[in-house]
Amino acid sequence: MTTQTNAPPAVDYAPLELQGELIAMQELNIEDLLTIAQSQVPESQQELHLQLLEKNQNNLLSESDRLLLKSLRVSADYLMLKKAYAYALLKWKGYSIPDFEQLV
Repeated sequence: MTTQTNAPPAVDYAPLELQGELIAMQELNIEDLLTIAQSQVPESQQELHLQLLEKNQNNLLSESDRLLLKSLRVSADYLMLKKAYAYALLKWKGYSIPDFEQLV
């Protein structure tokens, strides 16, 4: 473990609707942060996202499909941001972060 710096990673550039959740993550313990960092989009959502992307490539999306595709993309983006922030907080708290090759 390494020495902790004074301030946690900033959330200034995160979407406003996510900043409160990211700030709350600063109080989580290592185990809870690891759970977030290792979380994944549910397989059913991944499959639906891929199906909608394929329909989009073939110009077959209805308006409701477009809204659902956008919602799935935003949800996946927010999860990735929370995962990245969890890893940044883990590092800030002195936790040894694995190399990228170890994460894959």
